[in-house]
Amino acid sequence: MRLFVATHNPHKLREIREILPGAEVIADDPSGAAETAPDFSGNALIKVRAIAGRHRGDWCLADDSGLEVRALGGEPGVRSARYAGEPTNTPANNALLLRNLEGVADRRANFTCAIALVDPAGEEHVVTGRCFGRIAEAPSGSEGFGYDPLFVPDGHDRSFAELSPAEKNAISHRGRALAAAREVVEGLQAGT
Repeated sequence: MRLFVATHNPHKLREIREILPGAEVIADDPSGAAETAPDFSGNALIKVRAIAGRHRGDWCLADDSGLEVRALGGEPGVRSARYAGEPTNTPANNALLLRNLEGVADRRANFTCAIALVDPAGEEHVVTGRCFGRIAEAPSGSEGFGYDPLFVPDGHDRSFAELSPAEKNAISHRGRALAAAREVVEGLQAGT
């Protein structure tokens, strides 16, 4: 199965290939698709629609994901990649998050990933995955990307960035959303 993915992020592509090893994953940059929706699902739909017209008859996928911190009213949320402003700057985002949580005892957070799919018939499907945890006092680890050095998933004492890719993919928001997406694909393929 060919799967066109609306991203230019090599980290996301690697995770998608690891979680969906049977798919031929092909990147397609959704240039010009402004992520203006107020939620992850809406932004994922904007991105998948930007590429789906170029790949009629194939599967297309886009995800939008981010970190939601309870004590910050859900921030950074849909602005996770640009939390500290433009252009995207991961160290600045992480530093701002830690500053905003200085002295805050409630550090509960979750990662959310919404995946929008367009099937070969042009129908749209949206699935969501979440991973709950907390924000650490300081970054640790060298794996992953984004907020991974700060996020410690529930049931673990290590950050996402300290887990192996296989460990992270088994519990992550993207791993859960891709598992749900795989169920959509398999269900539609079984029905044809």
